[in-house]
Amino acid sequence: MIDQSMNLNIYWHHFSPERWDREIVAIYQATEGWLGFGPKGVAANPGLPYWFSFLEEEKHVLASIEPAGLHFSARMEDEEWEVWKRQFKWVATQRLGFRVGELEEDEG
Repeated sequence: MIDQSMNLNIYWHHFSPERWDREIVAIYQATEGWLGFGPKGVAANPGLPYWFSFLEEEKHVLASIEPAGLHFSARMEDEEWEVWKRQFKWVATQRLGFRVGELEEDEG
């Protein structure tokens, strides 16, 4: 497995707190592998959203809100990561009503 990452053009400060909570959780839940928010004592980063596993030495994805947008770090194979990223961006685009993409890839 390989360490992966991406930054998406989703900025929390562009939404009301209510809309952010509603939309982002709906997007998270609609994406393959969603587990929930990391529990204390189990996840390396409690409170952050996780997919597939709370253990960072296993296949996992986690997200954090950063000034550069919604940041994801993951541990999985390249091909699987590309599929997961496409799915997340598609779900987020449909839910938020604008093209969600990676700034580093000139998508957003």
